[in-house]
Amino acid sequence: MQQLPVDRLPGLLQELGGSAVLLDVREPWEMALAAIRIDGARLLSIPMGQIPQRLDELDPAQPVVCYCHHGMRSLQVIAFLQRQGFDSVYNLAGGIEAWSVHMDPSVPRY
Repeated sequence: MQQLPVDRLPGLLQELGGSAVLLDVREPWEMALAAIRIDGARLLSIPMGQIPQRLDELDPAQPVVCYCHHGMRSLQVIAFLQRQGFDSVYNLAGGIEAWSVHMDPSVPRY
């Protein structure tokens, strides 16, 4: 598992050529408030509590960049995915809060 600083996310997604999944593990009400939008990124929203039941929506061969509000829930999801055989997993350090502060101030903070 790797901690991915928010300023490296666009470059990593470009480097991976669209093969990565940007996985939002926040609750639906949080997703409605704020989201990370990056052209060409494959976005997938699965709340943390639903990851085990919806694991088949993820491909272990694809890189996964996981995020939440501050980075703690996504860290737990990344650890779970590793135990399920996912090799290329990244935790977006600081979550959407860091994204809003450092990369895109148009993303609402909550």
